[in-house]
Amino acid sequence: MKVLLKNARVIKSHQVQKTDVLVENDRITQIQPEINVEAEQIIDVKNQLLMPGLVDIHVHFRDPGQTDKEDVVSGSAAAVKGGFTTVLTMPNVDPVPDTPEKMTAMVKHNQTAGSLHIGQYGSITKKRTSEELVDFKALKEAGAVAFSNDGNGIQTAETMYQAMLQIKEVGLPLAAHVEDESLMQHGVMNQGTVAEKLGLPGISELAETAQLARDLEIARNTGAHYHVCHVSKARSVELIRRAQRDGVHVTAEVAPHHLFLDETMISMDNPMMKMNPPLRTLEDRQALLGGLLDGTIGMIATDHAPHTVKDKAGSMKTASFGITGLETAFPLLYTKLVKPGLCTVEQLVEWMSIQPAEIFNLKAAGQLEVGDVADLTVMNVEDEYEIKEADFASKGINSPFIGQKVYGQTQLTMVAGKIVYQREG
Repeated sequence: MKVLLKNARVIKSHQVQKTDVLVENDRITQIQPEINVEAEQIIDVKNQLLMPGLVDIHVHFRDPGQTDKEDVVSGSAAAVKGGFTTVLTMPNVDPVPDTPEKMTAMVKHNQTAGSLHIGQYGSITKKRTSEELVDFKALKEAGAVAFSNDGNGIQTAETMYQAMLQIKEVGLPLAAHVEDESLMQHGVMNQGTVAEKLGLPGISELAETAQLARDLEIARNTGAHYHVCHVSKARSVELIRRAQRDGVHVTAEVAPHHLFLDETMISMDNPMMKMNPPLRTLEDRQALLGGLLDGTIGMIATDHAPHTVKDKAGSMKTASFGITGLETAFPLLYTKLVKPGLCTVEQLVEWMSIQPAEIFNLKAAGQLEVGDVADLTVMNVEDEYEIKEADFASKGINSPFIGQKVYGQTQLTMVAGKIVYQREG
């Protein structure tokens, strides 16, 4: 099967080039200014951006256990509609993938039900508590690509110390949800004047920064690859930056909502603005962008967390934490970062494809050269459109960005040479 993509603006080698791309079966076989061959499909890309498929190392597909919120089929549909060709799914599901048998079953289900590359996290501990560690070697052999207890922090230092020692031996990243539960204080938003004004219990920044500081010292001692999920505080950025300068093997991600929303935008009891970590201050937002631009934070990850309408109904006190993000990530980032000149589109592709693939050792992802697997995405960045509930492929429509007008709509997503999403019209 040959697919010829004509008249594309291709993002490769850190620059944009006007060229054609030929795909044969699952591989890119030619990248030339002009390709004229017979092909089963010839698609005029019409000068739109063609880039390596996007990579999200932090999604929640809720499958198994909460498939009313999302499942592998609907999560995959949301991902490819958002331009993603590889995602890594978190282990806060039921049952937790904490044994080789459960991991094998989840990997098989992801492969058969999914329409893109889905990597599976194993949990760090049995049942995601802070007690008994899993068999990391056995889970890796069963298909785990990394380890996390996302949704909860590891509450005891000894457990985290032993986890890092053992995970280092298997050569995979440990992705930490940094949260000291003793400092959460049953909060629902950032602790501060806005929470006080709204009469809502606040979450102290120390819940994040205190556990992060602990973990960075453990990572320094063990030499493990320690990855920080959804960084939200300026102080966290500084702690990570300092540790990197000292030679600690620490990497980090930031979510789009923490870049573009802050606590001052919560003007009422609005559960769509409830997420964990919570929306912080304007100064925190600015520090997160600064950390992204200077390389302290190496990637953007959505923390895609779909919920039912019922889950997000009611008040900030009663609603579930989390927002959906796979279908809005690229357009929001392109519109709010690239359009105003805060970064280049090449930088955005680095953060959303190339670097997450490199950092998590996803060898087939984030590439666009002859001989590479044909994981490709075409984006229309010229025409504005509105984010609408009715357009979501995800089961979760819990997004505070609904109604915003953006640029960067996915036109085509190809996974291993197969077109898995193509926008009608």
